[in-house]
This record gives sequence, structure tokens and C-alpha cells, in this order.
Amino acid sequence: MSTIHCRNVKFTGVKAVVFDKDGTLANSELFLKQLGQQRSLFIGQQVPAIQPSLLMAFGLHKDTLDPSGLLAVGSRRENEIAAAAYIAETGQPWLTALAIAQNAFQAADCTLPCKAEQTPPFTGLMGLLDKLQAVGIKIGILSSDTTKHVLDFVKFYQLESYVAAYLGGDGPIAKPDPRLLHQICESLQARPEETVMIGDALVDIEMSKAAGAMGCIGVTWGWAMMPVLTGADAIARTIDEIQVWPTSSPQF
Repeated sequence: MSTIHCRNVKFTGVKAVVFDKDGTLANSELFLKQLGQQRSLFIGQQVPAIQPSLLMAFGLHKDTLDPSGLLAVGSRRENEIAAAAYIAETGQPWLTALAIAQNAFQAADCTLPCKAEQTPPFTGLMGLLDKLQAVGIKIGILSSDTTKHVLDFVKFYQLESYVAAYLGGDGPIAKPDPRLLHQICESLQARPEETVMIGDALVDIEMSKAAGAMGCIGVTWGWAMMPVLTGADAIARTIDEIQVWPTSSPQF
């Protein structure tokens, strides 16, 4: 167990750290904007005049992506359901609306390159992972993205030696359900009260509190628009503001 400092906040006795992926580990904003635009475009081809409403629902405003919006924090399933609801408002039967949304999402996937290749780790991240690993803190990833995309990210950037467990958002429950954090803590062989969550969204903060985690560090480095992180135990504006120390080392 070790100590993590973030600005003037100290977490002592940390056994595990669980990271969100998009906006925390991975620089995803440009890719997500392109993805939202393509999804709305394909739906708009079948349901005329719906595209502006869909872009707003996804959290896309002109060239800006809302980091607290549906596209940034929601699972794929949640995005499909929301899109289908907008389609259903035009008079389409629910199953038809859902099929249109799912088919459009699949078509959008085919127009874009591999997500992992387009969403690299933020500069300085590897140094933080090295420090966590050096003091024996176990590392996990808990994302609203699909498990496949999480695995692709880990493999493409050769993070297998760092990441001891990962979990995507394609199961029956989604953030901020605390069972997700309990599940990954079990895989990391750490109790929630020994675990610090690091994420860029309110769902990460709410999940960590509901799960009884040691704390949550909210990060703001991932987006052009400042995310709302009310309730975070600490806020990190840069990766360097998260410091890691062996418990026996002098604390600063």
C-alpha cells in the first residue's frame, strides 16, 4: 500500500487505482466528435431533419463536445436508446426506431479508423503508470466504452504489463452503478476502501462514493471544455499533479 497526493489532498494506504478511459487515459475528444457526427448523419439520411436534435442530445455544439454529455459519458447502449427515442418521436414504431439507430451506429463504425489508433494516451500518462507500478499499486480501467475498445486500447499501446484488470460498459449495468467498481476491485484483489478512482465525469465521482471507495480524483486535462466535477475529493488539472509515494517515504 502507498500514498497518492493530488495538490493538497492525500490518500494513504492505497492498494489499487481504477482509471476511466476516454478523457482520462485516452485523448478521445476528436474521435468522439467525428463519431457523433457520423452517427447523426446516417440517422438523418433515414429520418429527415432529425440531425440537429441528435447532435444536441449527444452533447455536440458546433465544434465543441460537452464532456458531461451523452456521447462522452454514456455507454454505447445508452447512446443507442437515446437516439432511438428521438427517432420514435417522429412517429416510428419503437422496434423500427431502435433498428435504425443500431444500424446507423454500425455504419458509422465502418467509416472511421480503429478507435484505439486515434485515441492515444495523454502525454505524461506512462510516467504516472510507472510510478504506480513501482510502489505496487494495482491498476484497473473501468470505462463506459465497450470492453473490446478497452482491450484494443490496452493492447495497441502495450499496457498489458500495467493494467491488471479492465471492464467495459457493455454489460447489464452502467456507471454510476457501484457494482461495477465492486466488480473491478474484486478482480484487482483490493477492497473499495483501498481504491482510488481517477476519472473525468460526475458518473465516476458518484460511483466511487456509492461504492465506498477511498476517494475520487477528478481530472480536467482531457477536454477543451472544462468538465463539471462537483464532489470530487481532489481535482487534477495536469497529470503531474498526481504524485505517488511509498507509504514509508517522506510526504510532501
